[in-house]
Amino acid sequence: MDISIHQTFLPQDDPDAALTFYRDTLGFEVRNDVGYEGMRWITVGPVGQPDTSIVLHPPAADPGVTDEERRTIVEMMAKGTYAGINLATKDLDGTFDKLQADGAEVVQEPTEHPYGVRDCAFRDPAGNLIRIQQLR
Repeated sequence: MDISIHQTFLPQDDPDAALTFYRDTLGFEVRNDVGYEGMRWITVGPVGQPDTSIVLHPPAADPGVTDEERRTIVEMMAKGTYAGINLATKDLDGTFDKLQADGAEVVQEPTEHPYGVRDCAFRDPAGNLIRIQQLR
């Protein structure tokens, strides 16, 4: 079997702030920016990796989500417990310094974990947890 990750979805409640964070702070390229009925879906991805994308979407835009579920999703996003993604870099300290200098919300400074991973963590403007691991 030959399976790869094509897209993953992260909610965003402020498309302009999300775009600034993922494009300007993380350095991702914008692949698509689609508006529909006052909502925006923005597709971004790492430069040089055209087959891997993150779709930044309005929370609970699915018509099958109830109002109560939508409120729960918005509450979880505000707490930073709804969604997240793990990214990787060859230069964790340099990446951390740039994100911190750009004003990203630091959750965890670069840390060596006993299970063999060195990483740091930030929150994006919507509260999603962004963990960045150092490639070995």
